[in-house]
Amino acid sequence: MNDIEHAKTREILSCFEQISAIPRGSKDEERIAEWLAAWAREQGFEVQVDRVRNTLIRVPGSPGYEGSPTVVLQGHMDMVCEKTPDSEHDFSTDPIRLVYDGEWLRADRTTLGADNGIAIAMAMVAALDRESPHPPLELLFTVDEETGLTGAISLEPGFIAGKLLVNIDSEDEGVFTVGCAGGVDSSSRVPVEREAPPAGWTACELSAGGMKGGHSGIDIALGRANAIRVLGRTLRALGQGGIDLRIAELTGGSAHNAIPRDARALLLLPEAAVEPARAIAAECGRICAGEFQTTDPELAVSLERSSEGAPTRALDAASTGKAIDLMLAMPHGVEAMSSEIEGLVQTSDNLARVDLVEDAIEILTSQRSSVVSELHALSDRIEGVARLAGGEGHRSEGYPPWTPNMDSPLLARSLALYERMYGKKPVVEVIHAGLECGLIADRNPGMDMISIGPDIRDPHCPDERVHVGSIGRVWDFLAALLADLR
Repeated sequence: MNDIEHAKTREILSCFEQISAIPRGSKDEERIAEWLAAWAREQGFEVQVDRVRNTLIRVPGSPGYEGSPTVVLQGHMDMVCEKTPDSEHDFSTDPIRLVYDGEWLRADRTTLGADNGIAIAMAMVAALDRESPHPPLELLFTVDEETGLTGAISLEPGFIAGKLLVNIDSEDEGVFTVGCAGGVDSSSRVPVEREAPPAGWTACELSAGGMKGGHSGIDIALGRANAIRVLGRTLRALGQGGIDLRIAELTGGSAHNAIPRDARALLLLPEAAVEPARAIAAECGRICAGEFQTTDPELAVSLERSSEGAPTRALDAASTGKAIDLMLAMPHGVEAMSSEIEGLVQTSDNLARVDLVEDAIEILTSQRSSVVSELHALSDRIEGVARLAGGEGHRSEGYPPWTPNMDSPLLARSLALYERMYGKKPVVEVIHAGLECGLIADRNPGMDMISIGPDIRDPHCPDERVHVGSIGRVWDFLAALLADLR
């Protein structure tokens, strides 16, 4: 049977196509929340929406399951909005354009939003399924997961009644996730001084792009290039090559949980230095491309004359140096590996965004760790870098790690069921990414939970794709698990 001929796969993808037509970037979930509530009421289901638009849909149990324990199926409504430089997609108005590419479903030069639209679609199909029996269900769809799990943070105790929860936000079929890292975002702001640049200097645009990017938790151990760091290295190489320059504009990265793929700076430099600077930038790009030839084969650095003319103000020499130092000094990448779980990143940082505003350089970083003390220590270090540069740093409230419970009855039942169905043991893992399970459990003591999901590759970047065949396999397991929870 062709992957897409799986009856439930077709239903899930049909729902996903409808979801993908609705813009739903983080903090822009009003339309998708209203659409879900309207759908639920049309089906005769009870709907409850809290003050931040977390949406709960209550589905009665199948005949014979009315008295079974309620099961929560959980996912988040928002998606990371990333696109390629040549895409004109407007995430606030345009539907995601889906592309079926062999065994995979992807989008046209944007993130797909399978993270986590597939969870919504799968839960909707479960609610309407007449073929597989299920206990009473609570479909919990949260807001703003991607920018700090703020929907889950805002959940009021008692909003959900179920004590068994299946989160559908994992990204490997045949893997049960039972724990995750905690996270904190840090915002650093360092004052800068502007002045009129020397007369007659030429404006040039320095760009670092073509990098793979990816999820700042799942992909951080792959050693992919960070465009902000590549740009900073190139700027430092220009200075070391004797090029006197001033930064007029600076931007790089997009979201706290996406490894930066592109960064650029508008520079002013003497006319006589343009060609030497171009050669130095090209050589630095060649060196970086060699270092990242496996992970980022399309990495490219270029310096070209600006077509927009020279700006009237730019950073002075000291502030230009400060900007370059900050891009090089802020931590990025894996800080520590777990000594208890082989291959698990314990602590990391993502140098996520840099922006030059009128009077300051603003830098956003995202720290993750399964050890709370290391999370705070890394945040302290980032704030120390900002203070050394004459600025200040502030951290978000963050979210705690989800501590695994290897004695979970739900996990034990899931393991046994999976092995009966597929003749092999599933993988049980703790991940270096943020899931909402820990926060939900914190607000609802006594919950038992696991996380599952289909194969999703390269989330949080335009290469995001979901394996169509894995959707059906995850559905088959979920339906069997619900039928088993009588």
